[in-house]
Amino acid sequence: MIPRFCTCAVRATAACSTGSRSTRRNSGAGACPVRLDGTGESDVHNDCVSLPVDLDTALQPRPSSPVQEVQDERFERQGVRLLLKREDLIHATLEWDSAALGPVDLYPPGNKWRKLAPNLRAAAESGRRTLVTFGGAYSNHLRATAAAGRLLGFASVGVVRGDELAGRPLNPSLARCAADGMRLVFVDRAAYRRAAEPAHVAALLADAGLDPDSVYLLPEGGSNALAVTGCVDLGRELRGAAETVAVPCGTGGTLAGLAAGLDAGQRALGFPVLRGGFLDAATRDLQRAAFAAPTAAWTLDDRFHFGGFARTSAELESFAADFEQRHGLAVERLYVAKMLYGLTTLAAEGAFAPGTAVAAVITGVPEPTA
Repeated sequence: MIPRFCTCAVRATAACSTGSRSTRRNSGAGACPVRLDGTGESDVHNDCVSLPVDLDTALQPRPSSPVQEVQDERFERQGVRLLLKREDLIHATLEWDSAALGPVDLYPPGNKWRKLAPNLRAAAESGRRTLVTFGGAYSNHLRATAAAGRLLGFASVGVVRGDELAGRPLNPSLARCAADGMRLVFVDRAAYRRAAEPAHVAALLADAGLDPDSVYLLPEGGSNALAVTGCVDLGRELRGAAETVAVPCGTGGTLAGLAAGLDAGQRALGFPVLRGGFLDAATRDLQRAAFAAPTAAWTLDDRFHFGGFARTSAELESFAADFEQRHGLAVERLYVAKMLYGLTTLAAEGAFAPGTAVAAVITGVPEPTA
């Protein structure tokens, strides 16, 4: 039987001994029942798409995502060219065959795809068919993992920071995860901070009734050594394009790989979207894990997190709306807007030499609103 899935999910809530709560959601009366126990079988409506798709077909290499030069007087008056590396269009580089590839909206955009793809292949090759990962209530990584799992026939479990969220309606980001079949397990913040500890992970898996031998663990943000190597081509695709390549950063994996792929004389500039000052050490650790040693071709500017992850302001919203109007680009607010705001500020400060170019990596699309 070829599994077929609908964009609904089943709600069931149970407490576990670690104080976490596991939630599955249902879209209401008449929704088709989807089994979230890893079997991948369900009854369906006639208009659903056949999934999963073939792994090798789905993970085929993408041609280079487009680089678009935009005219922006805030950069031009400083003698600087602004380029947009459209990672949000990475899948548009293929001639899309829905019968073979499935729905394009299940493919995570940009850097999330580059980070996930080598991990998905490793999971499949190891025979581990349940993806378990971690994130906050607005995590792009959780959404990406849920969608990729649905696409390729993996079960997925998302460990979500904040047990107080278990009794509340799901926000649009988590609702999308649930619709793509992800089982959501809410844990308190103290427990979440221990998510990297093997003993704590083992207890969490046991509470969730998961066989450790069937689980492929992905860290928060999806950043591990495989993810870093998956982002090296992003840097290679920008060789010779710009002296400075900017990217928003959550856990440092994209920056670590991007910087390693750039040519001599180029530098990567990361804009952390979280506060805390941890990203310098985290990025170096990721490069050591992937390449045995960190590279020197990157820096961070941590002035533009706007209070932390998922936090914005009226000023940032106004800037993003103006950028959209100027350039016809839908600006994602939690990562991309902060990077673009930082670059515009740096240009006004004279941080980029006249006659040079800056490339901004557009890592994704705005999060769902419904």
